[in-house]
Amino acid sequence: MSGPCESAASAATAGLPTDQLRVSVDHVLAVLQDPSLRPESKAAERTAAIRHDADAVFDFTEMSRRALGRHWRELNESQQQEFVALFADLLERAYVSKIEQYSGEKIDYVGESVEGDMATVKTQIVTKQATQVPVDYRLLNKGDRWLVLRRPRGGSQPRAQLPDTVRSHPADIFL
Repeated sequence: MSGPCESAASAATAGLPTDQLRVSVDHVLAVLQDPSLRPESKAAERTAAIRHDADAVFDFTEMSRRALGRHWRELNESQQQEFVALFADLLERAYVSKIEQYSGEKIDYVGESVEGDMATVKTQIVTKQATQVPVDYRLLNKGDRWLVLRRPRGGSQPRAQLPDTVRSHPADIFL
């Protein structure tokens, strides 16, 4: 039986990266649909549950390393840890604000490709007006887990959008 976040076609072709992503997305959607967490008085608890799930599925250390590029090596271990924490907080706030806008749209898992330790999981959000919005996830295999690095479709890479001063000294913005 298909739930709100899977179609029969996607279930037949899914692999481990898709399966792991689906479990995480389904859990977040369950939090959003939990009537006990809907009241505004429960916003902090709802947000904490979503952030907990984000921590489990996103590889914030690798995302931070890639966001800083060559500047990552210029930071000592303490600065790297501080940057990861601040960067994760920034991304989680953006993620939570977007995901809390969910209002029952269907999520279809429409494809997966794996090359070595990298995978792309293609999804489509089907709005109530039947508009299909593609959302693709790039995942990295870390042992027995596939962790999200980024969503590659829908625009240029975040570093390319940064002003030159931020690109030349990106850690200074956070630390």
